[in-house]
Amino acid sequence: MAMRDFSLTSFVAGLILGAILLTAWFYEGPEMPSNAPATIASTTPLVSTPSGVVSVQDQPAGATVAVASVTVPPPGVWVAVREVVDSNLGNVLGAARVGGPRTNVTVPLLRPTVPGETYAIELYRDGGTNTFDLSADSVYVDFDTGQPVIAYFNTR
Repeated sequence: MAMRDFSLTSFVAGLILGAILLTAWFYEGPEMPSNAPATIASTTPLVSTPSGVVSVQDQPAGATVAVASVTVPPPGVWVAVREVVDSNLGNVLGAARVGGPRTNVTVPLLRPTVPGETYAIELYRDGGTNTFDLSADSVYVDFDTGQPVIAYFNTR
């Protein structure tokens, strides 16, 4: 009888612990206030500012984008290259999976970048499909700032 009670107790404790861990894993922080801007304000200069999580430099236009560094813990993130249109994030041009901290990440693009334009690197957590899916993957948030990790760069 004691062995059966121990197993049931262990099972229930495991369920509770699993629920707590799942909640912590998928918690995305507090909701943005309804008056918070949903896009980048046009008065905000689009410059590459190191976030401590991702670093990218201005670079020649082409079929790939070079990301200097990505500093995230395992299991890692998707590094997505996005167009910037009228100060808003636009289409995703390509994405590469990074399993942890890395330098010199190359992101292949479905469509090449164009000289003289601004683009963004945005990080996403995998939604469990192991393929990049903008509708299923969630934006990666910097734990220090609570903000999505986005770094801008220009092409020449």
